[in-house]
Amino acid sequence: MARFLYSLLFYCLTPLILLKLWRRGRQSPEYRQRWRERFGFVPRLAGERPIWIHAVSFGETMAIIPLVEKLLTEQPSIPVFITSMTPTGSARVQHHFGDRVGHAYCPYDLPDALSRFHRRIQPRSCVIVETELWPNLIHSCAKRGVPILVTNARLSARSARGYQRFQWLIKPMLQEITTIAVQNQTDAERFAALGLSVDKLQVTGSIKFDIAAPQNSVSEAAHLRAAWGAERPVIIAASTHDDEEAQLLEVFANLQSRYHNLLLILVPRHPERFTTIYDQSLCAGFETCRRSQASAPTPECEVYLGDTMGDLMTLYSTADMAFVGGSLIERGGHNPLEPAVLAKPVLMGPYVYNFQHIVETMTQELALQVVSDAAELQSAMAELLAHPAQAQAMGMRGSNYIAANRGALEQQLALLKQQAGIDSPA
Repeated sequence: MARFLYSLLFYCLTPLILLKLWRRGRQSPEYRQRWRERFGFVPRLAGERPIWIHAVSFGETMAIIPLVEKLLTEQPSIPVFITSMTPTGSARVQHHFGDRVGHAYCPYDLPDALSRFHRRIQPRSCVIVETELWPNLIHSCAKRGVPILVTNARLSARSARGYQRFQWLIKPMLQEITTIAVQNQTDAERFAALGLSVDKLQVTGSIKFDIAAPQNSVSEAAHLRAAWGAERPVIIAASTHDDEEAQLLEVFANLQSRYHNLLLILVPRHPERFTTIYDQSLCAGFETCRRSQASAPTPECEVYLGDTMGDLMTLYSTADMAFVGGSLIERGGHNPLEPAVLAKPVLMGPYVYNFQHIVETMTQELALQVVSDAAELQSAMAELLAHPAQAQAMGMRGSNYIAANRGALEQQLALLKQQAGIDSPA
């Protein structure tokens, strides 16, 4: 009855969801494309049944890339089908994997859309990245005998409280999941408190620790630094959101009064905001360059806008320190391990609940500093700019922390193959 009422409500809200999709398409036309896929109208697959991997957006796609690469290498005869919910996630799948995997938008959590999807794809197993849990999606797999692995799962205290309010719907859903591979013991305890049987829990750590810098990132970074001036101090603010860029531009202006040749690399999280932030930087009086319009900026450039997809690690490589966005405002923060693996000192705002455990541990390791507001961020950046050796030591501690926590990838790959009924290679 709970899921029936939920489905009825979802059907009633579908016109509003489509309207929102259409409105978002004003800034990002990709939202108005391929909408039939969101109702399960995906190409029919023939041959071997695929492993279905659902990575909702860009961040989850980046996290799952190493696991998918190993799977493709070890099991080239088993097809992989990846679904996304956002254009950025979709673009990353297509850019990185090309035709090596199947791809479509994930159907909305409607019974008929999911039935249509299953008939056309016929997955042998379902892998959900992190915590994108939808009652009908889970049930559609369970009733067809498709095992469900939630990989790299995390559950913040905030999300757990939200789920608790709907436990009448969440608990039956959790009982249909085969296995949840959680990032740490705290996440495991939160899932158990929601009603998940402990025998379905595996604490494997986070596959985000198995991150590696792209091979060309260092050489491309050297090319960029030579173009704008190799001796210039560089700060990067990445994965930023609305209301953060204005604060960051003010911080940058204040730092410029002391470091006249300072360069800010600004990388907004959402592509539809690139032009808005470019105009905002120009209005603030900065000589602003767009990466999409010039591969190498001039020495006169003050703000370098990272408005291309897939270049974040290269841009991190060029910087002397990194601020990770979504943390000065209440978005929960983004992945601090990406700059840390490049031995960059990391700064974040107070809202880090998406990566709470990792941020707390990195802070204890003196590899990351959490600031309370923009004024404190400015002070922290000034301190690191004034003491380069201190900044380098902070960055090395972050790199060492990542190296000490690798290994979740192999454990989660073993779980995936087990549930998909795949034998290990001879």
